[in-house]
Amino acid sequence: MAIPEQFIDELVQRTDIVDLVSEYVRLTKKGRNYWGLCPFHAEKTPSFSVSPEKQIFKCFGCGKGGGVINFVMEQENLPFIDAVEVLAKRANLAVPETGGGSAGMRERRERLLEINRQAARVFHRWLYEPEGREGLDYLRRRGLSKATLTNFGLGFALNRWDGLITALAEQGYDKRDLLDAGLAVSNKDGRIYDRFRNRVMFPIIDLRGEVIGFGGRVMGDSTPKYLNSPDTPVYNKSRNVFALNIAKKSKAGRVILTEGYMDTISLHQAGFDSAVASLGTSLTAEHAQLLSRYFQNAVISYDGDGAGVAAAQRAIPLLEKAGLKVKVLQVRGAKDPDEFIKKYGREAFARLLDESENHIDYRLEKIRAKYDLEDDSQRVDFLREAAGMLAVLPSPVEREIYAGHAARMAGITAETMAQEVKKERARRVSREKKQQERKNLAPAAQRQPAQRGLRYTNIRSARAEEGVVRLMLLDPALLGEMDGLIGAEFSSPLLGKVFDLLCRRARDGLSTRLSALAGELEPEEMDHLALVAGQPESLTNSRDSLRDYIAVIRGELARRSSADADALLRETQKKYLEKKAYMEEKP
Repeated sequence: MAIPEQFIDELVQRTDIVDLVSEYVRLTKKGRNYWGLCPFHAEKTPSFSVSPEKQIFKCFGCGKGGGVINFVMEQENLPFIDAVEVLAKRANLAVPETGGGSAGMRERRERLLEINRQAARVFHRWLYEPEGREGLDYLRRRGLSKATLTNFGLGFALNRWDGLITALAEQGYDKRDLLDAGLAVSNKDGRIYDRFRNRVMFPIIDLRGEVIGFGGRVMGDSTPKYLNSPDTPVYNKSRNVFALNIAKKSKAGRVILTEGYMDTISLHQAGFDSAVASLGTSLTAEHAQLLSRYFQNAVISYDGDGAGVAAAQRAIPLLEKAGLKVKVLQVRGAKDPDEFIKKYGREAFARLLDESENHIDYRLEKIRAKYDLEDDSQRVDFLREAAGMLAVLPSPVEREIYAGHAARMAGITAETMAQEVKKERARRVSREKKQQERKNLAPAAQRQPAQRGLRYTNIRSARAEEGVVRLMLLDPALLGEMDGLIGAEFSSPLLGKVFDLLCRRARDGLSTRLSALAGELEPEEMDHLALVAGQPESLTNSRDSLRDYIAVIRGELARRSSADADALLRETQKKYLEKKAYMEEKP
């Protein structure tokens, strides 16, 4: 590991995991641990646990787990070294100069961010030069003020093949740097040229204020109309949201989701500072989880065309699973929020926001639009589809109320519709129950690590090995009670590796906290070790427990060794008999 272990120990010691995680997740104390909605996957019921005593986190939904460094690695999509840098800055510590591959990775990331910063400055400067006039005129026609252009750092990419390459070459960046940053592309002949040409440019800025990518709107008839940066070491479109760096500071209490950059920027200019947009892709579970950190309510304000309706339908369950209360704004009299505000004004849009439709009624209305309710067979189809949608609502009150709405739409009694929803829900619950029962019938499988590559070959021994590792994590002084035990005696290679690592660290006077092992373990290994460490283990009779665990490990080792010896003997005998039979058959 490139960074000195003593520094990692000090960093972990100075970083309280509850304080760190609380910056991203709303936590509630229950018993000895804190609980909240997992920031790594969409969920409505908290399954994400933080232990202040053990300084670890564990999600019992998606399986993620580890210490403070792992949390930052996962949350910010950073490699180990960069996560250490983030935590060191937070703790006012200077990371020792180390060199090596990890340092090179950090330097490359910083270089890409600096290239993006310089590119954004160049694009913004070009917007006000003669060659950028077309872009500036377009943005002015869209009603954007100079202050808005500056606040969002909007710019223009010249209609040249090498405009940006030439401009950044003057600052010491070569074509390969721009390729790495996604600002240039290479054709099949190896020629490198600007990715963005003759486009209005929208810088994409992350939550820390760093320019991580760009979106570009073409001025002519070229396609695609919008072009976005590819994923790079600093940019992932599924984990970032346009304008969230500004919207996260809003006091509005609700996030407004739009379909594109211009809608978002226009809403901000009109005073709706909580507007955001996804980046060249449909809303993802990661986007929804990210938004849930800053908002409790969401209003979907997509275009009213077929694509906008379909996008809203996909977004609703994702936002709900992330814990957001969802409403849908239907823009009438205009094709999008930008056009609506220009035609009717800010106050009219504010009223429209306040009158946003509950997403359940919205979805019912969209289901109804698919059927002719004057036709009995289509009316039955409508009621079946509506019942399926309503059956998954968690609240019985919601199911009853909206079943009544569907009943009125179809002209049947509320009681009949309620019965249909009840039957559909019972079918779903029964199906889920059977699936769970099948899982429960395989207890050995339930005791296995989630990752197949870490699966145990001997469950009994592995459970004892887990106990030994747990005791070492809790009390490194037990090193002297190990009776010569070594990791090679373990049936699980992972647990054996971790045991040897903990023993070595204990002998060297280093921390044996799980958090301190982040640089030594792969993410999936840490996920499993967090589960192991989170299991209850008492230190009251630790020496007796340790002796029992070691006895099991060595007993199972002897059994395996005996079985291996028997198998070898059987194989030797088989070969002997085969050879003997062959010799006897020879003339």
